[in-house]
Amino acid sequence: MTQAVNNLKPEINHLFSVAPMLDWTDRHCRYFYRVMSKQAVLYTEMVTTGAIIYGKGDYLQFHQAEHPVVLQLGGSDPADMAKAAVTAQKYGYDEININVGCPSDRVQNGRFGACLMAEPDTVSDCLIAMQQACDLPVTVKSRIGIDDFDSYEFLTQFVEKVQNAGCQHFIVHARKAWLKGLSPKQNREIPPLDYQRVYQLKKDFPELTFSINGGIETIEQAKQHLEFVDGVMLGRAVYQNPFLMQQVDEHIYDQTANTMNRFDVAEAMLEYMEIETAQGATSWHIARHMLGLFNGQPKARLWRRFLSENARQFPQGNDLLKQAIQLMK
Repeated sequence: MTQAVNNLKPEINHLFSVAPMLDWTDRHCRYFYRVMSKQAVLYTEMVTTGAIIYGKGDYLQFHQAEHPVVLQLGGSDPADMAKAAVTAQKYGYDEININVGCPSDRVQNGRFGACLMAEPDTVSDCLIAMQQACDLPVTVKSRIGIDDFDSYEFLTQFVEKVQNAGCQHFIVHARKAWLKGLSPKQNREIPPLDYQRVYQLKKDFPELTFSINGGIETIEQAKQHLEFVDGVMLGRAVYQNPFLMQQVDEHIYDQTANTMNRFDVAEAMLEYMEIETAQGATSWHIARHMLGLFNGQPKARLWRRFLSENARQFPQGNDLLKQAIQLMK
């Protein structure tokens, strides 16, 4: 194993971040979240090294308003990870995260994701190659264990080895993953949460940065976790109730309160939808991420239904969103 090099770019403030969610946290979704929070760290969907190096599509495009934005990378070949890291730096990403937490069969077949918890040397080699190739901070997102390798000793050995390769920030989903027998959805729900194990990591490795993920649903819960760790990461709770993001800057970062209401947020997306659909997106590509904006409010079902049923009628421009707003008002 070659010697690690130090990251040259300062770390971003990970007090609050939105998890990488496949098929969900695309660039339109991230822009929508950025309307409500200027401080939260946003992650891309997981992108594989193969898609970046050999794919025909542009999988790394993002809007400059999305900063700070982190690319989550899937792969296990150090040379390919380094190539992808160089490309990510050219695009202007703030940070790169290695996926060592996804338990799906497809990801395992590609030899990345949660199965790499059993291969800390591979993760370390990838880290070192990426840090030597680019100046971006490289972080790792993992579980607390896999299958029968779920002791605290196993977890600390993984952290120690990856730390020695230069990783300073670990995002830990506080559940272990079963690589066989459970679907990704079941792996988010069935293995029990063990927040104390993540708290203990912070006690035992005080020099490292730890963010906690899994089962966190409210800003108040996030603040409670921040008494023990350095950052919190929310996923589906944000996607299902995106207006939660409006509280982040004030209650997590102690910044000036965002006074936007739900209508303000929807109206702030009108220009974006018009521009993006003129460049090839459809209104549904954007509106689908906004279905939960009025969750818990009167006529929330009407909002979701109108967007879903009329997206084909108004594929371009922002008429779909304009009419939905008028309907709610």
